[in-house]
Amino acid sequence: MRNILVVVASSHKNANTDTLSDSFIRGAEQAGHKVRKVFLGGKTINGCLGCNACRFGKPCVQKDAMNELYPLFDWCDTIVMASPLYFWTLSARLKAFLERLYATSMPDDHPQKGRYERYPEKDCVLLMTAADDFFWTFEQAVSYYRFNCVRYLGWRDLGMVLAGGCGGCGTARRVPQVYLDEAYRFGRNL
Repeated sequence: MRNILVVVASSHKNANTDTLSDSFIRGAEQAGHKVRKVFLGGKTINGCLGCNACRFGKPCVQKDAMNELYPLFDWCDTIVMASPLYFWTLSARLKAFLERLYATSMPDDHPQKGRYERYPEKDCVLLMTAADDFFWTFEQAVSYYRFNCVRYLGWRDLGMVLAGGCGGCGTARRVPQVYLDEAYRFGRNL
């Protein structure tokens, strides 16, 4: 059984991204996995300052919501990142969260691909919602996810649910049932 951390990087509770992640969570819990959900919408997470205090064995110098999230990150073996599509990529909330994981890196005497650190081994999932539903809607976000989470952090990609056609600001927000079903099955079959 997995320990799954679901990070919902939306500003709106009970809206599209939150709804999609809840479908995934229902499936994962029914499969017997332990799931913790974190909603970033009401939290302040600053971007990394690059001060390198964490490089010298000190905790992150910033005192914000990330301090309560590090123990959850340590606890999980699978991280699910749920984000709305903002400006054709992941939300700034999710990017800040990912940047701050720099504090979890460890020195690596045998770096791969030019890196000089390694990160805790995790499996990862991407859940996204968007108003648009073009063939290229999620291209930039998926590229960022694959480069940052899979290549750089070294996590193992378990897959994605990319829910387009959900409606945008000022319209009725609703995730098409096909994506809710897909997210549920994904969680159930992990």
